Formats: sequence, structure tokens, C-alpha cells
Amino acid sequence: MRLVSLLPSATEIVYALGLGDDLVGVTFECDEPPHARQEKTVVVGGRDTSGMTPAEIDAYVKQQMSAKADLYTLHAGALAALQPDLILTQDLCRVCALPSDHVDEALDHLGCRADVLSLDPYSLDEVLDTFRRVGAAAGVPEKADALLAALHQRLHQVSEAVAARRRPRVAVVEWVDPPFTAGHWVPDLVTAAGGDPVAARGGSRSIEISYADLAAPEPEVVIVTPCGFHLDGAIKQAAAVVPHFPHAQVWAIDGDGLVVRPGPRLVEGVEAIAAILHPDAVPAPPPGAIARVS
Repeated sequence: MRLVSLLPSATEIVYALGLGDDLVGVTFECDEPPHARQEKTVVVGGRDTSGMTPAEIDAYVKQQMSAKADLYTLHAGALAALQPDLILTQDLCRVCALPSDHVDEALDHLGCRADVLSLDPYSLDEVLDTFRRVGAAAGVPEKADALLAALHQRLHQVSEAVAARRRPRVAVVEWVDPPFTAGHWVPDLVTAAGGDPVAARGGSRSIEISYADLAAPEPEVVIVTPCGFHLDGAIKQAAAVVPHFPHAQVWAIDGDGLVVRPGPRLVEGVEAIAAILHPDAVPAPPPGAIARVS
């Protein structure tokens, strides 16, 4: 089966299922595993925002959305040339990846008969279920079962380690300028790690919020996990967050790797958050996962 992934998290799922050799197309943002983008055909492009500030990125996104302009470009000819059997896409967030309706329109225009599987989880349980759905669609349900069993075992180990402990109040900042609160599955990660998520929207979209509203529940720990950034970027952005939470610990985390992408590494995110909240109960995460800022 020839697979195409139109979002980075789906690329991670494909490799976690042992199907990397079957993957023929990816996006320009697929960076895990690191060699994926170099070895596969890139079928989705977009603007490089690496030199922009969070405020500039937010303004650009809002401008594009207001103008009903696309944030991503589907290279339809390259996609058709790959002759895929299965395309993995999403409708969860138009800011994060190409919507599935764009894919359907392109396939109809090109006469391509690939199956399209849209992955749209809103909770941690739904994220884990997408692994089963991809495994079934790709014809490897037993590999999905094995992956899920291993991930559930790791989650159980964290749960057991933090079960009898007090749960500190945790605010997660998914974007810093303007601030966005934690949504989708992110509050579930905090709960699984032994924390009490505050000013959060579990199972719903992340929304813009004021720092005053984020600080109102008096969080004891603030975790900065900006979408699209790994740890280095999160550390730099966390500096702007510190003054708003003078009585809380402020931590940065590898957002793209461990928190905001709905892929297998979310379990590593739970383990990393548990290490922030209960450092004497769980092993320390590997370098590059978390850093205390204040």
C-alpha cells in the first residue's frame, strides 16, 4: 500500500506502525523522524514562519483566514503522480494542516481514486483511537494493537506513580502573543500526568484568552508549549510569560514534539509533564524535552 501523509502527526503514526517504507508523500513540516522529509516527496507546502515573532505569525494567520486564503498549498500534480492508495489528512485545525475538503476536491479533479482518512481527535483517548484507525485502513491492525498496548502500559505506569499525590494547578499556554489557553487533548495530558488543568478547554478548540484570565485560577505551574516550536523556541517565548505569573513556576516544553501534535509522542508528553509536576515520582525526561524558566 502506498501511503501519503498530509500532516506531521500522521507521518509519526505511520512510522510508529512500522510503515515508513510504504510512505511516499509528506508535508514540508514533517520533521519526525528527521529523515522523512528528505526521503519522501513533499506534496504540501506553506510559508516559512521561522523568522517571524508569535505576534507576526498570529497576524499573518488572521489575515489569511479573513481573506479566505489558504495557509497551505497542495501540490496536486505531485500527489497524483505518487498514485497513493491511502491519504491521511484532517479537518481538526485549518491553521495546523491542509483541510480534507481541499484534498477531496483535488482528487476529484485529477481522477485519483485513493482512499482518504481524516484524523480529527479532540481528546487523548480519541488520539489513541486514531492509531487503530490508521492501522486498520493500512491493513496492519495487529501492529496498531501492539503500539496501543505499549503506550497504554506507559500511561498506566505514570498513573500509578502519581495516584496518591496532590495535584498542582496547571495552566498551559499554547500561544504567547496573543495568549491562547490549552484545548483539545492538552488538558488530558496534564490530568494523566497528575495535574489539575485550569483555564483550559478540554475536548474543545484552543481559544485566545487574556493573561489575567489565565492567572485568575492561581496556577502553581505554567507550561509554555507554543504550537510549531520545539524546546528552544518555547524557552524564548516563555520569557514573555513569566511576568504574568510571578508566583508560579514557569516551564517550557517541546510543544511540537510532545504536546500539540496528536501522535504517539503525546505519551512522552505525559511523562515529561509528570516529571515537571512530580519530579521525585517519575524518571526525568531525555534532554530537549523540558526546561524550567522561572
